[in-house]
Amino acid sequence: MIYTVTFNPCLDYILRVPFFTPGAVNRCESEDIFPGGKGINVSMVLKNLGMDNVALGFTAGFTGREIERAVRKAGCEADFIRVENGMSRINVKLKAQVESEINGRGPSLCEEDIGKLYEKLDALKKGDVLVLAGSIPDSLPGDVYERILKRLQGRGIRFVVDATKDLLKNVLKYRPFLIKPNHHELGELFGVTVTGSEEIAWYAGKLQELGARNVLVSMAGDGALLKTEDGTVYKSPAPKGEVINSVGAGDSMVAGFLAGYLQTGDLQTAFRMGVAAGSASAFSETLATKEEVDRLLAALWE
Repeated sequence: MIYTVTFNPCLDYILRVPFFTPGAVNRCESEDIFPGGKGINVSMVLKNLGMDNVALGFTAGFTGREIERAVRKAGCEADFIRVENGMSRINVKLKAQVESEINGRGPSLCEEDIGKLYEKLDALKKGDVLVLAGSIPDSLPGDVYERILKRLQGRGIRFVVDATKDLLKNVLKYRPFLIKPNHHELGELFGVTVTGSEEIAWYAGKLQELGARNVLVSMAGDGALLKTEDGTVYKSPAPKGEVINSVGAGDSMVAGFLAGYLQTGDLQTAFRMGVAAGSASAFSETLATKEEVDRLLAALWE
């Protein structure tokens, strides 16, 4: 089974305004609301691609109940831990002449809450996949990802980590099966600016020296690159299409990669499906569907 963890889920409230005027009453022409958070995005795209999974994390208040309802409606199994105080975030995304965002804070979590998550993670078995994705609330210790991987080390669980800076770097010693920085995040890890696929592949190799097994790097309009644990490098240009919404594209790439790998056991196939899924989400108002992913796969490689 695949398990995703989202420490700070949200509701993404998307408002479209023809022209936003500060200090005035602005009326939107359309609006949508979706459950959000990187792990939840991974869960929903996995389900769209036919992969059962369990979404873990923390929810609070009436917004938390709506997140759980929406995740279940999408077909995912939701096993969130309810936090007594506060409420889950609402992130407002204003699409006007420029795009703006206001992100909520979310509830405060404590060691007792983390203990409840540990209890759920202790039930994972050999062959399961655990996806840790996104940032963590300020109320949690900065080494919480590291604690989780240390706790589960040696049990035959595949770890997938999509995080930034020390949150990612500090877990590499536990040999995660897959990590997915973008090219900017890859450079930040080493204090450099990376350009070009050769340089990206070289720094991906440095992450492998630190423990990562497979490194998947998204490069926005320049496509993506995968460096596998045997040193093979796969590259892909970005599929052609109009970018409508980049939110969730990286998460969709992770989901597509996992679906492709678990269905075939082939890393190149996984890479291609990851690229197609990430682009399918970028080209849509919502997260990638199987039909959209299949269409891009056919356009790129068949």
